[in-house]
Amino acid sequence: MPKAEFRSYYGRPVIKAPIWHEPHMPLYLFLGGVSGASSMLGAGARLSGRHRLALSAEVTAALSAAAGAGLLVAELGRPERFLNMLRVFKLTSPMSVGSWILAAHSGMTGLAAGSAVTGLLPRLGTAAFAGGGVTGPLMATYTAVLVADTAVPAWHEGHRELPFLFAGSALASAGAAVMLATPPGEAGPARRAALIGATLETAAGHLMEHRLGMLAEPYREGPAGRTMRAARLLTVTGGALAALAEAAAVPSPRPRRPARARFSPLRPAPRAARPPSVPAVLRGMPAVLRELPAVLRGMPAQAVLGGVSALALAAGAVCTRFAVLRAGRASAEDPKYTVVPQRERVSARESPDPTPGPVPR
Repeated sequence: MPKAEFRSYYGRPVIKAPIWHEPHMPLYLFLGGVSGASSMLGAGARLSGRHRLALSAEVTAALSAAAGAGLLVAELGRPERFLNMLRVFKLTSPMSVGSWILAAHSGMTGLAAGSAVTGLLPRLGTAAFAGGGVTGPLMATYTAVLVADTAVPAWHEGHRELPFLFAGSALASAGAAVMLATPPGEAGPARRAALIGATLETAAGHLMEHRLGMLAEPYREGPAGRTMRAARLLTVTGGALAALAEAAAVPSPRPRRPARARFSPLRPAPRAARPPSVPAVLRGMPAVLRELPAVLRGMPAQAVLGGVSALALAAGAVCTRFAVLRAGRASAEDPKYTVVPQRERVSARESPDPTPGPVPR
């Protein structure tokens, strides 16, 4: 008997493929994860007294959230479309809940970063920082719920592993971004977070493909498959380099607090030094460029490993988002990924239960 060929009327797909565009949507998913996980890193750094690391994480969270919101508006086409999504709050709609999470998280991280950099309104900045730490986990993972709550086969059937895949990718990329913005001696928590995130992302991806069976083909074949393999190579390489950088780390001595100064998570961070003016920075650029080769030659191996690791992890996280989007589109365009699982579910319901029940007395 010839192999069954799955077709649809007039050669059209059974379901509509997602119309999200590249690079807007994948980069929005990436930046949202970076912002949410950076907020969590900043919360941990502030609670442990690592104010330099906390400042890097807060600024990273704010910049990523702002850039992600801009990409979402570009994807929607007009800014008022995003504002229209805030007219209602519907718990049963991931799009509605996610819009409010993005709006709240972006506003609070922006206030926290602005207060930390300028030293203005420290109490308001501390409150905003605490709020960003609460919305951070939601921001890092709600996009997985958003894509899984659709009829797209490769996304819907992967609803168990996609939140862990996105959470691991967000943690790895946030750790990478904070590593680049923090001196190597103070970036130990960011390196460890990146390593944990890379491990979680890799494990969740393998588990998802193993469980999905035939529906894992879009993640392994075609453009999505090539992108996913590149993502895993970059993620594993970046995680290994982060582990080497952590092994070679020489932590910077942490300043001791006075005996009477007890730390409280509700106490504002110390006032940051005022950044130099733009003209002063421009006047100093020629001297910086002249000294750059000598600086690079004298750079310790830890800094080199950390920088390469951060770039590899960030690139791997971006590739993961592109691969997931492309796999979903490929599974929606091929009718067999919709028809075959439906037939299997119908056959399972109609087949008699092979396990005998209790014998009535």
